[in-house]
Amino acid sequence: MSRSRNVMELSERSREIFREIVDAYVETGEPVGSRTLSRRLSVELSPATVRNVMSDLEEAGLLFAPHTSAGRVPTEEGMRMFVNGLLELGTLGDAERDRIDEQVRAKGKNVETVLEEASSALAGLSRCAGLVLAPKTQVALKHVEFVPLGPGRALVVLVTDDGLVENRLLELPPEVPPSALVEAGNFLNARLVGRTLDDARAAVFTEIENKRTQLDELTQKVVAAGLATWAGGKGGQLIVRGQSHLLEDVTVLTDLDRIRALFEALETREQLLKLLDLTNHADGVQIFIGAQNELFSVSGCSMIVAPYTNSADRIVGAIGVISPTRMNYARIIPMVDYTAKVIGRLIG
Repeated sequence: MSRSRNVMELSERSREIFREIVDAYVETGEPVGSRTLSRRLSVELSPATVRNVMSDLEEAGLLFAPHTSAGRVPTEEGMRMFVNGLLELGTLGDAERDRIDEQVRAKGKNVETVLEEASSALAGLSRCAGLVLAPKTQVALKHVEFVPLGPGRALVVLVTDDGLVENRLLELPPEVPPSALVEAGNFLNARLVGRTLDDARAAVFTEIENKRTQLDELTQKVVAAGLATWAGGKGGQLIVRGQSHLLEDVTVLTDLDRIRALFEALETREQLLKLLDLTNHADGVQIFIGAQNELFSVSGCSMIVAPYTNSADRIVGAIGVISPTRMNYARIIPMVDYTAKVIGRLIG
């Protein structure tokens, strides 16, 4: 049975009771009992009648009892049904808009700083962890440099025409001498500067493969490895801010277990990068609840994310929040949407 059919098949009474259960759970984080519900409803229903409806909702897979008490909380499937079919979005207040605008104002800042401050603003207002997927480097390059860090390690420094500086750690064969790093940097600067990385990468690899370069074998490995570190295709840097907010409202031990799992996901980042990258093929705000997406397997947690575009109206990144499933979707969804639009205007 699909989520949309679930909503349509619920009676008006069941929808109202279910909506009140979700609202109460979002407010308190506690299981909701029939007596509490009977006092919250707009119509007079006895606790016994409410219990019968709750039993039907539990049988439908929308509610469950976390322990032996009479209270119920929504399941992940229930939260998805609520968000997709019953949620009434709020509006973003002027004070919240002004705070976002003020914190991410772009004057005198590079792109990375704008994105970091946008993530911090969103985290502060939502009381969730804020995520930003920074855009892949699509502007013209100004300088490339390999900085030796010791045997087998170097730092690749990329500077763009708009002032953005990005660094990536590079693992190399231990026998690579510093002279090879200098030669690799000179080689790439002669071919990349003034062009975007995507435009120049294929030509450089073709030149190496066709042996049209005088580079020795070790220097070729440095060049190839340096380009490979920027070739990801999964977007750019993942910026995370406000993780501490996730610990502010831990009500039960299961919440703490979920927060630990969420921290681990934020540390590994690879799966989140893949999930954020899905917004390149989506329009508007996307909501991922629990394990509904195979890339996001942290049970009991949700992510709200929206893409942002550049001046050519092309999606170049994404911003959003991640939190336990019990979040105020009605307030946070328009907040994420507005912040994405602000970023698009600023970087455009």
